[in-house]
Amino acid sequence: MSPDTRQKAGLWLAVVFALGLAIGVVFGYNFAHKSFAAGTGRPPANLSEPERRAARVADLTREVQLTPEQSQKVDTVLHQAHDEMRTIREKSDADMDAVKQKARSEMRTFLTPEQLPKYEAFVKKLDEEHKKQQAQSPR
Repeated sequence: MSPDTRQKAGLWLAVVFALGLAIGVVFGYNFAHKSFAAGTGRPPANLSEPERRAARVADLTREVQLTPEQSQKVDTVLHQAHDEMRTIREKSDADMDAVKQKARSEMRTFLTPEQLPKYEAFVKKLDEEHKKQQAQSPR
């Protein structure tokens, strides 16, 4: 390959690289900006349940052009669904807790007296971490 051809190939390579970089920056910025601005489509987690429900009703009302009567019905349906889901979650949590306690009791039966205090400390640490996670994630 002649030096002139190499120089042209290098120049074209630089141009293609620069164009790719510019296009990547533009698309990346637009994607990130739109994704951030749009959010997750969910109301912020730091709102109370009635505030989140009101935000959801407002979003639906705006997007679907609901009448005031329809908005009220949507609010009622969402409130009932939330109550039902909370009941299911509480029952599920109670069932999960029962299984967890059963497994822990079974483990205690074969641990040595030296291992038992270490196991109890481990379980206590796990439970504290679980409580912290539950406090941080609203349901």
